[in-house]
Amino acid sequence: MNKADLAEAVHGVLGGTKKSAEDAVEKIISSIVETLKKGNEVSISGLGIFSVKPRAAREARNPKTGATVHVPATKVPKFRAAKALKDAVK
Repeated sequence: MNKADLAEAVHGVLGGTKKSAEDAVEKIISSIVETLKKGNEVSISGLGIFSVKPRAAREARNPKTGATVHVPATKVPKFRAAKALKDAVK
């Protein structure tokens, strides 16, 4: 399932225009992204928790040359599935 399929599913439930369903899906995604950018987490009951995890700086190796490369510290998105989602997938 991709974003277009998700918008189609929303359109099937809410009706209206396909454009309004696409806008709704886009707004949900952008709201999640903006909240994560601020460092907060997003909890969706029955789905899971989106959060931001800091990743420390480290030294890595270029596999082609063997040279050491510095990888700077960064933040990465993390998703923890809710128990209901885990049970549904089993």
